[in-house]
Amino acid sequence: MDYSKLENNMIEIIKEEQIKLGYRRETIRLYYPLLSLNRLLGTDCDVNSMYAVLYSFCDHVRARLGQIDVSNQAERFCFAISEQGSEYVHEHMENTEFIRDLIHTVSRHGVKMDEVLQLFHKYSDKVHVEKFSSGEFDYLVYFEDGQPDDFRYCFTDEECHIIYHRFTADDYNDFQFPQTKI
Repeated sequence: MDYSKLENNMIEIIKEEQIKLGYRRETIRLYYPLLSLNRLLGTDCDVNSMYAVLYSFCDHVRARLGQIDVSNQAERFCFAISEQGSEYVHEHMENTEFIRDLIHTVSRHGVKMDEVLQLFHKYSDKVHVEKFSSGEFDYLVYFEDGQPDDFRYCFTDEECHIIYHRFTADDYNDFQFPQTKI
């Protein structure tokens, strides 16, 4: 079984958190819905059969991410990644320039959405931008060719600062956010 998509996704999320909050040797909890896990792992498991796959996954990544404890509530799984995992990501994974620059940009007080879009265009000529007038967020932005990453970024302009959430393309599509394009 190919565990690389799930492992890489976890590492990217941990790295993003460390860029935002700073590194600390601590247990990190990540949450995934069953549907996302099935997609990342290329499986079609129910909750019970997913546990067997996840136990095997945890064994596979133990040398890098240490002990991972898995629990669930209904179809939502929690991965408690040990301090060893946060340390491994800190010591062995490079900061990707784009996410580092994005976090730096949106963390500035008074940043404007034009500055965020300029940053995306700094990294690619193939940037998809949709503006919405209602719903969960104001803008959907992503790199059309998946470079430097293939996440969907959902931005909300809250006047004096901008917040974002990022999703895999499939997870974004599954959420079916109610939006009205401008």
